[in-house]
Amino acid sequence: MLILPKPIGKKVKFTGLLYLILLAVSVLTFIISTPLIKLISHPITQLVATVKAISQSKNYSLRAKKIHNDETGLLVDTFNDLIMTVDIQNQELTKAKDRYLALYNDNPTMVFNLKESGLILSVNLTGANYLGLAIDVLQNRSIFDFVYSSDLTIAQDLIARCLLNPNQVQKQEFRQICIAKEIIWVRATARFIESIDGQHSLLLVCEDVTETHNLTAQIAYQASHDALTGLANRAEFDRAIAEAIRSAHAENTEHVLCYLDLDQFKVVNDTSGHLAGDELLRQLGDILRKQVRRHDFVARLGGDEFGVLMYDCSMAEAYTACEHIRNAIRDFHFAWDDRRFTIGVSIGVSSINDTSSNAVNLLKEADAACYAAKDKGRNRVHVFRPDDKELAIRHGEMQWVAKIQHALENNHFCLYGQPIVSITDIEEGLHFEVLIRYRDEQGNTIPPGAFLPAAERYNLAPAVDKWVIRNLFEWIANRPEFLEKLALCSINLSGLSLTDESMLAFISEQLTQWQIPTHKICFEITETAAISNLSNATDFINKLREKNCLFSLDDFGSGLSSFAYLKNLPVDFLKIDGLFVKDILDDKVDLAMVKSINEVGHIMGKLTIAEFVENKPIFDLLSELGVDYAQGYGIGKPVPLEELKISKPFAAA
Repeated sequence: MLILPKPIGKKVKFTGLLYLILLAVSVLTFIISTPLIKLISHPITQLVATVKAISQSKNYSLRAKKIHNDETGLLVDTFNDLIMTVDIQNQELTKAKDRYLALYNDNPTMVFNLKESGLILSVNLTGANYLGLAIDVLQNRSIFDFVYSSDLTIAQDLIARCLLNPNQVQKQEFRQICIAKEIIWVRATARFIESIDGQHSLLLVCEDVTETHNLTAQIAYQASHDALTGLANRAEFDRAIAEAIRSAHAENTEHVLCYLDLDQFKVVNDTSGHLAGDELLRQLGDILRKQVRRHDFVARLGGDEFGVLMYDCSMAEAYTACEHIRNAIRDFHFAWDDRRFTIGVSIGVSSINDTSSNAVNLLKEADAACYAAKDKGRNRVHVFRPDDKELAIRHGEMQWVAKIQHALENNHFCLYGQPIVSITDIEEGLHFEVLIRYRDEQGNTIPPGAFLPAAERYNLAPAVDKWVIRNLFEWIANRPEFLEKLALCSINLSGLSLTDESMLAFISEQLTQWQIPTHKICFEITETAAISNLSNATDFINKLREKNCLFSLDDFGSGLSSFAYLKNLPVDFLKIDGLFVKDILDDKVDLAMVKSINEVGHIMGKLTIAEFVENKPIFDLLSELGVDYAQGYGIGKPVPLEELKISKPFAAA
């Protein structure tokens, strides 16, 4: 048995006692510190829990609970103040974000953020709705997928300009393909932008301007097109001619200008009204569109006049094409209210080449050629040539304009009369037709055939007619003995006078001023003038017949539909066209025409007058046919009024 030394035993006891004391102190410390630790750790634990809750829920309205008014309580207050500030800022940020999203998504324009290549990084809700796809589907799609193919180059150029000029805003209009393949016009505004992190992109804002663009296009269309036919108008035609002239000069090419004027169009207007005339013009516009080549240019120049530009076309080809147009219009039958009309067209043609000067001169050439076509019988094609005889005549007529105006102002006209006699033995007194002559400065007397065509063409005929009426009434009123033996005086009125609104009032005024017996005045109008202005002519005649004036229809039988229109004209006399009368001794057809006109006239209660009675055999044959009156060189030549006498024709026989 080992017996330790006493000193070691004491040491062990001491160590054990020390550990025992330490254990007791630790237990006592734990017992004492636990409430203290709990007092501190509990608020901290709650604070940490609140932090986690806020972090997870993003609900910044949560607050840490304050337990003690000590340092931990101060910490909780500080934390709550901080969270309150964050909450306020978060609310402001949320409101700002909402406002931005509302501005971005509810913006009526389409807003795109694009890569430089055109790929869509983002798009607002409006843009997505227009394109008909979800926002996430549109991302990384190319903006060019939604640009109309014909405008693709324009849109690409817009992006290129933005990249080339990063500090400038670029604008462009192009067409965009939207939902259901609908095509709209957009006004695009684009700019290069750089974000804070250095990323480059493009901001593209597109505004739907389809309605504005369509309205602008409509206004432009109306400014350049005829509302009735849909064809180009006169202003647009002038621009096309100017462009054709430039082309002819620059490329040494030849084009052709055609001027079309409808024949007898007024017959439709006067017999069926302007609605019928408008419908006829619309249908003729469609015919012209179908007759010309696809690249040729057709326009309505005004009234019943049309123009055609034939590009890259020789004169021979143009003449053939114009004949096709003329035949198509001639073969067209216009129907309105159980009536059918046939229309002709006169066409003037002028060449556009490297010697052509301007549109005005070209139109003058084509217009002159068109008038030449009308003068040669209408419904034909006439080509302009500087040495053309018909055009020389027209040029001569233009020179007469100034002479006629001078004669009206200075009384260089004088009055003649040609007798009209009864074929029967009835004594009626003096019956004559008043005729006008021009007396030049040398005293030469010029017949009306030299100047009246110019007066008709250049709207001077009503002024000439007024001069005749005024001077004739004054001459008769100042010669009571002449008025006493006067049975009837016939005065020619031009077709233009029938449509002159002032003519009726002028005649009434002159009758009143000079106290001329109205039953001794007979107004003569030509058949063609009456037919072409039928409604005006009928109204004109009726109003003067109410004053007891008489009317004669001159050159009857020269028209194609004489008898059809005769029943609508309340005239007293029919003057049988002298072209039928002069050959009735040898031509059976002319004889039959004179006979039929006379019979129809009598059935309708009208007296007949035969023109061009050159000799007694014609006079005697007319007597056998029962014609009422005769006029011609065999009866008496035109003489000054003071030389007129009552005479019996062929008295010696």
